Amino acid sequence: MLQFLLKRLLNGLLVILGVAITVFLIFQVLPGDPAQMAMGQRSDVSSIDAINKEFYLDRSLPEQLTLYLNDLSPIGIHPTEDVVEKYEGSSLITFGSKSLTLKTPYLRRSIQSNRLVFEILTDRLAGTLVLAISSMIFACIVGIIMGILAALKHNTAIDHALVSISALGISAPSFVAATLIAYFFAVKWHDFTGLNLTGHLFETHAFTGRELMLKNLILPALTLGIRPLAIITQLTRSSMLDVMSQDYIRTAKAKGLNNKTIVVKHALKNALNPVITAVSGWLASLMAGAFFIEYIFGWKGLGSVTIEAVFSLDFPVVMGATLFIATVFVIVNLLVDVIYGIIDPRIKLS
Repeated sequence: MLQFLLKRLLNGLLVILGVAITVFLIFQVLPGDPAQMAMGQRSDVSSIDAINKEFYLDRSLPEQLTLYLNDLSPIGIHPTEDVVEKYEGSSLITFGSKSLTLKTPYLRRSIQSNRLVFEILTDRLAGTLVLAISSMIFACIVGIIMGILAALKHNTAIDHALVSISALGISAPSFVAATLIAYFFAVKWHDFTGLNLTGHLFETHAFTGRELMLKNLILPALTLGIRPLAIITQLTRSSMLDVMSQDYIRTAKAKGLNNKTIVVKHALKNALNPVITAVSGWLASLMAGAFFIEYIFGWKGLGSVTIEAVFSLDFPVVMGATLFIATVFVIVNLLVDVIYGIIDPRIKLS
């Protein structure tokens, strides 16, 4: 078990390293001066020089990459005077003017707000997690029910209708679905639904103070959950059809067990393995896929802050958000491999 975890952790670190290098190189090939582009019309020589010095843009490309990876590493070599003030870390070993530093990965500072990118992302992480988990819960509950119903009503009108609905859900791009749902439920039918076009989970009002607004979560969670719901429906249906044809199911029927017991206790448990795999992949994907949905519905999360950073050419925030999502992918996939091995005894982690 420990050997398996260490191996997967090493693979995950290599993936993150590859993403970091790729993101760094992508921003290097953009046309124009990054500092000039980010500062825009309000730029002056001193401001541009300060940005070039902060992000090492005045160094050669290999030096920039080395210093960038050194900033990202939780253990790095930095000037002793910057250990606490800049990196908020602690010195392990000091040699001359340099120190071996233990720190939180330094994603640098936003060009626009001068805030730490790590702070910006962690402030918005909760919003994206709430949205992703809510949409996944909705997709799992509704998708599994629809999949079971389609399998039990195989080759009937109900089965064909559910399969058609799931195919439509898979084929519809999320930004198209978000636009249509926002228009109909929040604009055209607002008087009937009472749902808002934009809003966050918590809103502050002058007289009532901070309020929990769960209704603002409905439309973005519904929109984000459409595609995983469709996939879970089809996976549950096909897996249930396969399990229901197994010998042990026929034996259970021959023993006189009622249909509910056979489906819930025998068939469904063994049919959920591919669904668990899909859920594991989609939970991390939903955090990345929430970008445009958060922007359309005005939801305060990683997606909206990243889109805003793209529009304002705030490259450190965009690069940090990309690495942040990649790290979430690695962690979620590692946890799922462990859970998958525990749930299904046929799978050996070794």
